[in-house]
Amino acid sequence: MSLMLAGGKSVLLCSDLDRTLLPNGPQPESLEARKLLRALAERPEVTLAYVSGRHRGLLQQAIDEYELPLPDYAIGDVGTTIYEVDGNEWRPWKEWHEEIAVDWCGKSREDLQQSLVDIGQLRLQEDSKQNVFKLSYYAPADIVPDELLAQVRGRLTAEGVHASLIWSVDEMADVGLLDILPEHATKLHAIEFLMQRKHFAPERTVFAGDSGNDLPVLTSGLQAVLVGNARDDVREEAMQSVQQAGHPASLYLAQGGLLGMNGNYSAGVLEGLVHFLPHTLKWLQEAS
Repeated sequence: MSLMLAGGKSVLLCSDLDRTLLPNGPQPESLEARKLLRALAERPEVTLAYVSGRHRGLLQQAIDEYELPLPDYAIGDVGTTIYEVDGNEWRPWKEWHEEIAVDWCGKSREDLQQSLVDIGQLRLQEDSKQNVFKLSYYAPADIVPDELLAQVRGRLTAEGVHASLIWSVDEMADVGLLDILPEHATKLHAIEFLMQRKHFAPERTVFAGDSGNDLPVLTSGLQAVLVGNARDDVREEAMQSVQQAGHPASLYLAQGGLLGMNGNYSAGVLEGLVHFLPHTLKWLQEAS
């Protein structure tokens, strides 16, 4: 496990998992990329955080199945949980739950579910994909989501609930995904909470993602990389958003070419890290 270095010299690498670090999409993977990621994570200068929609069990399953390095921190359930990881011990941050609980004004997930029960396009996801502060639905992948999201937001606002609505599409399953979270429980807020509590400098923090539920972080102004295998519509929306916000340099689109790799999945994560923090190239060269 990496430790903060004197003078704030640590690098914080935050990454989504599915189709970002994990090669579970149709595009090819550069086979050496995950080996380089493991070597990078062993360096004392590097703090690694996974940022995922997965719950703890599925996070651990992915780490084992894909031989990923054990992270220092894990932000799970689309930002509603934060774990500090020390070997086999995963310690949940209770202060994070206290931070986000106020947004739902004392209402439970079941209360919110009841408010939305008659919206026909929504189909409740499995119990394993829900938690205290995460209400998740399936919806048709081919809809224009704006009308659905407006309807959901209207119902919740009427209940006094402050919520974030995260829409994405699972291409492999051809299904839309809607996560309803406390307003301050997004991946972005969780990363910012981690940065603030552990004193990570923005100029030494890099986030990597691939899909719609990563857009709030990708377009936030934090240093962010969109891996090469990202969907075209996500790429276009991300680029448009950072241009309109006036900070286009904060987003890097992986193109391939770093150490002969193709820019997909872990290769794209490493490429983006080197783009923002060029001194890390030497670390990868030493490991290759």
